This record gives sequence, C-alpha cells and structure tokens, in this order.
Amino acid sequence: MSGFSRTRLWTLCRKEARQILRDPSSAIIAFVQPMLLLFIFGYGINLDMDHLRLGLCDEDGGPAAAEFTAQLTGSPYFEITGASRPRLDLLLENGDIRGYVVLARDFSRLLDSPGETAPVQVVTDGAEPNTANFVGAFVSNAWQQWQQTRARDRGDTAVRGVEVQTRYWFNPAAVSRHYLIPGSITIIMTVIGAMLTSLVVAREWERGTMEALLASPVTRTELLLSKLLPYYTLGIVSMVVVVLCAVFVMGVPFRGSIAALFLVTTVFLLSMLGIGLFISSTMRSQFDSAQTTLNVAFLPATMLSGAFFVISSMPAPVRMLTYILPPRYFVSSLQTIFLAGDVWPILLPDIAFLTGTSILFLALTALKTARRLDQ
Repeated sequence: MSGFSRTRLWTLCRKEARQILRDPSSAIIAFVQPMLLLFIFGYGINLDMDHLRLGLCDEDGGPAAAEFTAQLTGSPYFEITGASRPRLDLLLENGDIRGYVVLARDFSRLLDSPGETAPVQVVTDGAEPNTANFVGAFVSNAWQQWQQTRARDRGDTAVRGVEVQTRYWFNPAAVSRHYLIPGSITIIMTVIGAMLTSLVVAREWERGTMEALLASPVTRTELLLSKLLPYYTLGIVSMVVVVLCAVFVMGVPFRGSIAALFLVTTVFLLSMLGIGLFISSTMRSQFDSAQTTLNVAFLPATMLSGAFFVISSMPAPVRMLTYILPPRYFVSSLQTIFLAGDVWPILLPDIAFLTGTSILFLALTALKTARRLDQ
C-alpha cells in the first residue's frame, strides 16, 4: 500500500470543501443556526431581576403607609400595581404579578404606638422560589431603609441592621448575558464540531462513494485528515463570527487574548470533531448518526456543561458525570477568557483535559476505520 501523499490529501480536502459548499444544510448548520442560537440565548434567556411586577394593597391609607408606598415605588427594578386584595390574588394566580405587599388597616396606628408591631405582609408565587426569595428580600430591605430614614427625619437614633454589599469582580453590572453568551458559544461549537462531522462518513456510505475510496490508494490518515481539516476550518470561521457578534453587537466584554481563545477553541473543536467522526464511522446511516450525536454531545452540552445550570446545585451522581464531558471545560475556559482574562491556572487544566479527549476520540476513530481502510 502506498504511503502518505500530500497531493491525495489536498485533493480529498478540495472534494470535501466542494461538498460543504454544495450542501445547503452545511451552511445552515455552520452559520445560520449558530447566529440563531446566539441571539436566542443572548436575548431570549435573561436571569436579571428587573421590571418585576409587584402588587400593593394599602388598606390603611395613612401618611405612614403613603411614605412606605413611595419607598417601594421608587425602585427601578419593580413595576408596582395598586389594587384590592381579591384583585391582587387573581393577578397572582394568573401570573400577571410575582407577588404583592399588604399594609393592614391599622398600620399607621400600630407603627406609632409604643410596644406595638406594625406587620407588613408579603405574598409571593412559590412556583418560582428564586423570584419569591428575591421579592421577600427586596421588601425587607425597603422596610429597613424606610425605618432608618423615618427615624432620622424624626430626630431619633436609627438602629442600623446588617448591611451586605455585594461585589462582582468580573461582572460588576451583574448582567446575566455576559456569562450566558460564552456558554451559548459552547453549544454552537458542539453543533459545528459534532453534528456536522457525524454525517460525513455515513453520507459516504449512503451515497456509495465509500467503496470508491476503499478501492483507491487513499490511506487511513489521509481520509481522516480530509474529514477533519475542512470542518475544523469551518468551525474556526464560525467561532470568529459568533465572537465578533457577541462582543460588538451584544456588548459582552472580552478581556482575554486571541491566542488563548484560539488554543482553547482548537482543542475543543478537535475533541468534538473526534466524537462526530467516531459516531459517523460506527453508524452508516445519517439519521442514526444525527440522533446519536444529539444524545451524546448536544444535549449533555446544553444541560450538564454549566452553561445555563449551576453544576454545584446538581445531584452528586450528575455532578460527577459532568467531569467527563468536554463542554464543561470549554464553558469554564470561555467564561474565564471573556470575563476575567488569561487566567492560566484555570485555562491550563481545561486545555489538558480537552487535549486528552481529542487524542482519545481521534484514536478511537482511527481504530474503528483501520480494518476497512488498510486493504
């Protein structure tokens, strides 16, 4: 059997590139779908607590109640709707508001009476615990600030409670999009790397062109490289497009270096390309390959990579499973590069793991195809 030939490799790469250009599905998966996913994840998923709808039932109507109401309505994070208790119950059941505050009829009298307690009732929707906790914490904080302001206005000594000042080192504005976008890029690169290459070898079998390749002097290395190089180039181009869109259109900060981003993207793409080629070499049907890749690569990348769901809050068995998934380490690297910069104590272990998985899956692909190609 003849040895490695650069001419044959170049010819096979040109053939694969022409198939990519002629196949509309490849362009859709490589460019249209990534941009669509980027905008869906960037603008459709929002974890920021702003413009939260909150109801208010003022049964007292006194000056003290009016002052506390002004304290609530002055927040830019809430939209306050005043109504009766039955009306607010109906709005809460229909999901039109996330909670409401009730000031009882004797609120002002109890507030000015020594030894008495003026209750403030907060009713929230328990179907969303995080939102309910946020509403309760907001009302509690507003009550504390109003009490201090009221005491100062009266010349009394205001008793300060515990004041917690939260500082976000790498996302000071606490904009959820800034860490959701790097996670969504991981999903996009998984689609590019695994979904596209999972079809290439199976497509050769379905079209009957694999027999022609087996009858030619093409070596195993040439065939695998001809499937890797065009889709690696396609993945890098797609990565450039989505990163430029994330930075200049969506305003996500980029504090790392291009070199670090290129290195991390390369090892992750090789890992995903290896998974896709291994699945495609194992199954000779494009439909079976696509379904297997969806379950093996795409869904775990979406659910278990830490892109959208916090890994530390997952059950222990699921949390252990995430350690063997390449997307977990790519999410960690991208969030570090975008928000913090080139923090090599974090990036190097991620790169090492992704390099190991790349070698593993490419080696498995070579072993799977060895018997068919070494003829």
